Formats: sequence, structure tokens, C-alpha cells
Amino acid sequence: MHLDRSGILFGAAYYAEYHQSDRVDQDLDLMKQAEFTVIRVGESVWSTWEPRDGEFDLEWLQPVLDGAHARGIAVVLGTPTYAVPPWLQTAYPEIAADVRTGEPMPWGARQEVDYSHPAFRFHAERVIRAVVGRYASHPAVIGYQVDNEPGMVLFHNRGSFQRFVRRLAARYGDVETLNREWGLTYWSHRLSDWSDLWTPDGNSLPQYDLAWRRYQAELTTEFIAWQAEIVREYSSPEQFVTTCIAYPRPALDDEKLVEALDVTAGNPYYAMQDHLDATKDLAAVTPWTTSGVPAMFRQADRLFSSNQARFLVTETDAQSIGGSEFNLPPYPGQLAQAAFAFVSRGAAMIEYWHWHTLPYGTETYWGGILPHSLEPGRVYRELAAVGADFAAIGDLLDGYEPDADVAILWSNDSRFALEFFPTFPTATGQPDRTSYTRIFDAYYRGVIDGGAQARVLHPDQALSWGAKDLAARFPVLIAAGIYVATDSQLDLLREYAAAGGHLIVGIRTGYGDEEARARVSMAPARLTDAAGVSYEEFSNLRDPLPVTSEQGLALTDGAAATLWADGLVTSDADTLVRYVHPRFGDFAAVTSRAHGDGRITVVGTVPSAELAADLVRWAAPATVADAIAPERALPVTVSSGSLPDGRRAWFVFNWSGEPQAFTPAVDLADAVTAEELSAGTEISLPAWSTRCLVGR
Repeated sequence: MHLDRSGILFGAAYYAEYHQSDRVDQDLDLMKQAEFTVIRVGESVWSTWEPRDGEFDLEWLQPVLDGAHARGIAVVLGTPTYAVPPWLQTAYPEIAADVRTGEPMPWGARQEVDYSHPAFRFHAERVIRAVVGRYASHPAVIGYQVDNEPGMVLFHNRGSFQRFVRRLAARYGDVETLNREWGLTYWSHRLSDWSDLWTPDGNSLPQYDLAWRRYQAELTTEFIAWQAEIVREYSSPEQFVTTCIAYPRPALDDEKLVEALDVTAGNPYYAMQDHLDATKDLAAVTPWTTSGVPAMFRQADRLFSSNQARFLVTETDAQSIGGSEFNLPPYPGQLAQAAFAFVSRGAAMIEYWHWHTLPYGTETYWGGILPHSLEPGRVYRELAAVGADFAAIGDLLDGYEPDADVAILWSNDSRFALEFFPTFPTATGQPDRTSYTRIFDAYYRGVIDGGAQARVLHPDQALSWGAKDLAARFPVLIAAGIYVATDSQLDLLREYAAAGGHLIVGIRTGYGDEEARARVSMAPARLTDAAGVSYEEFSNLRDPLPVTSEQGLALTDGAAATLWADGLVTSDADTLVRYVHPRFGDFAAVTSRAHGDGRITVVGTVPSAELAADLVRWAAPATVADAIAPERALPVTVSSGSLPDGRRAWFVFNWSGEPQAFTPAVDLADAVTAEELSAGTEISLPAWSTRCLVGR
């Protein structure tokens, strides 16, 4: 049977080997009935593939692949290198990842190894070649996932550290250069020889830490590229190679990681139930699940950003995903909403974690599509309906590109730097290691709440486009929290505005250089003259400060300055917003100045959700979504994108438990039912619902 790779791939991670009885045919029949078109297999069970050193058992997967192929279900085959077998860790204890120098990570979970270690690489290569060599020619296999969520541990192993020192020597040439660039005169840290460099455990210097984090991300990139190269010795040109990315991992630079891969893939997890009510603001429940509609869209846009191309969702929520204490199954309709949300931002595949809920193991309460009973229930039925919708849409979305009214820069280097030197304290006064993400998310939420759509860009991606193309493509560009930045990156921001773009500069942008050194210049560096504003004072804010509009920018109830205040002093800029405070009122909170053919707006605080939305509505008064629903308001949101034939696909969501409605301004057709919908006719949106529409 020919496996058609057009359309949206839809399925789940499937582990027949986790069942306590043989039910492959029953499972695959249920998948076929639910319009599944893809499964992911094999990546979690090295000890099954190689139960003893050099002894392989490769045939157990054959019935799964044969059965999937017979039903027209494609397969993504994983390499099993992220969970090593007991015999390997007992035979080679030196491969254990040291979480601190001389302190190996205890065994008993997963990802406990230093994957730069030669002994690990030897055994990993052997099992990769055995598995991929056995199944590369199977007609069901359309692609490969190498490893799984890499970058979880910062390796402090002696060998890793020595390689770090050698790379520093190659980059800086001699210790005198390193002394100068890192400022090692401070606290008597000057080196006389490379052997003087201390291990990172007790390090207190931000320049060292940034180099260490970059190096750890390089190890991850090199490991994945190494695996991809091995797999390509066996794969055909029609088969893709990827890995699944967990974006919060500490040893990860997603932009560089995907350079050796054919497509980006990742695992966006999110809290459900009232966490997906766009009218509510609930705190995240776990560090690896997001809370809120904007944060879920942000995960999708980050996936697109890695390669500026459509992506695969290799894992996402089916039922509750988390420990036994975290039980938030979706309300009816929310699974479909999430699936279409990811598709609307560029997903070409939606796969769930995972097919069946396990009766044992760490993830006993990571809810799969089937519950513990293995009897199809509500979640299965709802996802079967999603599968039917995707089947009806067919290849309509092939070549789809998501729209963007606003571009937002994401900097991995700045994330690393602000994890080491956080900008904010937590509620208990400890350093808030999520400071960078909090800055970024404040603006991203403003985009969504302001009725717009975002494209996330890495600074070097923006550089590759150049100022003129960037301004032509994205009328608004937000650069907030870009603490680590090169001169050329900051110059691009200024040139973007001169070329006609509206640049919005947030806190900490331009404050540090490429080594995370505070720049010895007025802030924001290289932008002060063009922006007509500067600052030398800044302060944390314990409580939100009210703000008032001075000109041009209308504020809604709740608009406030939070977390931080730069003391902006204008030289040749308009003050749009000012703090209401006996001291901070001396400073502007938001300023703006025309520059060339464009404009630079400087925001000296972390805007509240209301202020962020006000800023976006002011900077982007006309959005793409206005063409379909100009009168929309939360909890209704619109996501859209262009099709190769010149039409536009529209996704309209009701993120609430109450019915909503909207009246389209253009003629549309339902992409699922083909129903024609005339402009001016009210369209109902039941609770937690989604409509996929296309222009006529």
C-alpha cells in the first residue's frame, strides 16, 4: 500500500512492547478507525533491542511495522539512545553524567549518561546501526527520530571539562586574551595557564557561565548531528531525520540543533481545563507544562522558529500528562482546539503521548489515548473526530505558512545569561531563573490578547534577512530581554526601523555584549540616539505600578508596569506612558520616536497583560485577522496562514466554556464540511470549539 505523506500526519507514540499481552492488531485497528496515519516506535527500549552486550533482538518490531503498513499507517522509527540498558551502566560506570564534578547522576531514570563519552558513543553507534539497518527498507518507515528530548543534563565529567578547556584555547588563543575578555582580574581570577581554569561547580562569573552553557548546547548539537549522519547511511532520500525537542532543556540551542536535521520536531505540553480559558490567568502547574492560551501558541511558534518552517509535534497531551498528583484531563473540545492551534501555527503532524496509559513505571499517570482499562473512551472518541476532520481537510494545508503581524526575537544566549544573572526575584526573594521567559512571554501574550499573530525569530535569522527585507515582511519587531547581543545584531535593529519598521525595545535589550559583559555605554546601547532616550537607573518593582497615558497610546483598565522600571530619560522622543509614583513618575515608562522611515518605541518595564495588549494594538492597528472577524474579542481568537493557491486558511477558536459567535466580513467555506458561509452571517462557536475555514 502506498503511504501518502501529504496532508496532516495524525497519530501517537505506540509501544506494543509495554503491553502485558499481545494486542497489536486490536490497537492498530482502533488507530485506523480513528483515522490515524502515523505512529512513533522504538526509541525507549534499548534493553529490549540489546538485552545483553552485543546480543541483539531485532525481530519483535516486525509485526508492528507490518500491521501498520497493511493499514496505511506510516511509522517514525526512533533510535533508543536516551535510555540505556542496565548492563551498559554497570559495565561502564564512567559514562554516567556528572551533575557536579565527581558526582555522577544516580541510575534508575533516563538520560543519565554523558553522551560525549567515547565508550557510550561506541555502544550507541552499534545499536543505532543494528536497528536502523534492520528496518530502514521497511515500506512503513517514513522517517527517524534520533534520541529523545536531548540536553537534559549539563555534563561536569572530567573528559567533558577538558574538552571545554581545549575549545576555549582554540577560540581565545591564549590565557591573556581570556583574562581580558572575561575580566578575570576581578577577585583574582587571572589565569597563568589553561590548567588553572577552575571547574564550573563553584563558578561565580557570568562570562564563564555563558561559555559553559554554549559549550553544553554544542555537545547536544554535535551528538544529534552524529546520530543523524549514521542514520543517513541507511535511510532513503524520502525518509526524514529529526529529533524531538523539549525546549526548556538547559543544554539546548534549538536553532543550531536543527541545522543537521530535515525537519523540526518537538513536544509541547500544556495544562488543560481552565488553564485554556482565555479570560483567566492561572499559574503554571509544572515547570514543563505551560498555562494559558498565549503560552500554548508560543510553544508552537517556537517550534516554527527553529528552522522558520513547518514542524512536527512528536508528543503532546492526550489526557493528563504528569505525576500522580497532577490530574487535569481536558474538557470536551479542548483536544481538538489544541490540535488545530498547533496546525494553525505550522504543525504538519500531531502525535500524542501516548497510545495507552501504562499500568506500571514512572509514567503510570501520564494519561494516554486509551485509559488504564484499554477500552476506548471519551478521549479516544474526541481524537477520532479530530482524525476525521484532518482526513476531510486532506492536502489543503500542504505548503501552508502561518501569518504574522508582529515578529518577536528569541535569544538562547540571553536565556542562558539571565538564568545565571536573573533579572527578577521570586516571591520568596530567590533569583528567578525564568526571568528571560517571563520578559518574552509578557510581550507574546500581548500579541495574542491584542488580537494579532506572532512570528518568533532568532537574532541571527533576522540578520540573515537584512533590515529592508525584515521591515517589509514584519511591520512590527519586538526585541525584549535581548541581554546578550553583538554589535551587528543591535545595529540591525536600528537599521530595521530606518527601513520602515516599528521597533519595540524592551528591558535589558542592548545592555550586555556577546560575552554577557555590561556594555560601557549609555543604555540601550547603539540605540540611544535613534530612540531619543536613555537610562542609567533601573529598579525592581515589588508591586505593579499604575501608569498613565500622556499622548497617543490608549490604555485599558489594568494597564500597569510590573517587575522592573528603567528610568527612561528622553532627549528627542515622545513620552507615551509615565509611571504614577512619587519617584518613578520622574521617568517615562514608554517612549517613541520616528527614525528614518520607521519608529523606535522603548518600553522601560515588563508590561502587564493589559499594557502589553495596548502596545500591540497601538503598534499594529490593522491585523491580518481583521479581514475575517474585525469585531472579535477574547475569548475568541483567530490564527491564519497563506496557502500556495493564494487563498488564506482561518482558524477561529472559542477559548471558554460559554458559547460565543462571530460575524465574518468575507465569504468563507468550512474546510471540514465544505459548507459555504456568506459574509455578514453570524457563525456560532460552542464552548471550547474551533472552526477551520478557507477563503472563497
